[in-house]
Amino acid sequence: MKSVYERVIARDPDQPEFHQAVEEVLDSLAPVIEDNPDYMDVVMGMVEPERVMQFRVPWYDDDGKLHVNRGFRVQFNSAIGPYKGGLRFHPSVNLSILKFLAFEQVFKNSLTGLPMGGGKGGSDFDPKGKSDSEVRRFCQSFMSELWRHIGADLDVPAGDIGVGGREIGYLFGMYRKLANEFTGVLTGKGISYGGSLIRPEATGYGLVYFAREMLSAKGKSFDGATVAISGSGNVAQFACEKVLDLGGKPVTMSDSGGYIHDPTGIDRDKLSWIMDLKNKSRGRIKEYAERFDGVEYTESEPEPNLNKLWGTKVDVALPCATQNEINGDEAKMLVDGGAIAVAEGANMPCTPEAVEVFLKNGILFAPGKASNAGGVATSGLEMSQNSLRMSWSREEVDQKLEGIMVNIHKNAFDTAERYGMPGNYVAGANIAGFLKVAEATTAQGIL
Repeated sequence: MKSVYERVIARDPDQPEFHQAVEEVLDSLAPVIEDNPDYMDVVMGMVEPERVMQFRVPWYDDDGKLHVNRGFRVQFNSAIGPYKGGLRFHPSVNLSILKFLAFEQVFKNSLTGLPMGGGKGGSDFDPKGKSDSEVRRFCQSFMSELWRHIGADLDVPAGDIGVGGREIGYLFGMYRKLANEFTGVLTGKGISYGGSLIRPEATGYGLVYFAREMLSAKGKSFDGATVAISGSGNVAQFACEKVLDLGGKPVTMSDSGGYIHDPTGIDRDKLSWIMDLKNKSRGRIKEYAERFDGVEYTESEPEPNLNKLWGTKVDVALPCATQNEINGDEAKMLVDGGAIAVAEGANMPCTPEAVEVFLKNGILFAPGKASNAGGVATSGLEMSQNSLRMSWSREEVDQKLEGIMVNIHKNAFDTAERYGMPGNYVAGANIAGFLKVAEATTAQGIL
């Protein structure tokens, strides 16, 4: 395994996020390779994407000024189905981040049990502060290149950071015009043109379903539990909603400016207020502290200062903001604060040092490729509905989502036990996800 990792670094020395994702998976696969040495060839192939596209995206702002951004699509692995994964529009987007996300997506999609490969894409375009017309012009320019590389049976992108319903609508409209066809080539669409109910809620709901199963395996539950949530976007909002459904008490949320701590709990009325703040007026979370009594607001400090949010005394932590938001020292803060479980709602929000702290201290820890797979699982359900030319009810989709998350937990839990690492969901998820892809790869002779 060391030789594979060294080769990855040598080929792409400037891609630290990708290195981190690969190292975490390789560390888990040693017992699998011992049992089946032939899978070493599969590992060597799986750390290299099948295809990478990079292209320019020219667009004009409302003042007629030309801007040129970079667009990307990483099609990492299609052994078990069409490439599937989101598009991210954010200034931080680069090839390293997209390769890390696409690599993670391979295992995440495998765990869902649905026939989906792994991919990811996006642009360094920032939709914040842009008018609807500017976002539309950018999306149309972006799709004018991307459309030739995607398709319902080839590659089905979805949304991610910076790509919500508005952006998906503009992208789909341009694809439909260029391809002269109406197919389920994008997921996260509006209900009026092929979208699925529960898709906006899916990642947050799925996260809490997985955490519930993880707690249940230890004889615990969300009932009466105090919960720290980071972020205040889609995932955080619906994770908060589902925690309330299960009797828990969410006490924190955050954005790039800082975080709020509400000791009395973020109840349904307060959550509704946050949703209006973030989804309609696009305000800042500090306004919550100005609106409600007894709430403490703490501004973000420049790195490497510790994020004090994770020093809040809670039972469960759900990091839902972004990658590497909890480091080793912040993980120790959660341990010292009495946390019993951490489940990743964002993609790789915990550094390797943080994960090591959790595992050494017996904290239940769910890696994002397992716990936040609800979003892509429901995207897969949207693909199924599009192929069938029908729509399922909210209850049907939620029931299928819950079933998928319960099965992912069981698969990761049982696999960890089978390989002598009981309770280690990182190893269980990595191995379970890998085995399905490895078997399909070997069967097809694609090494």
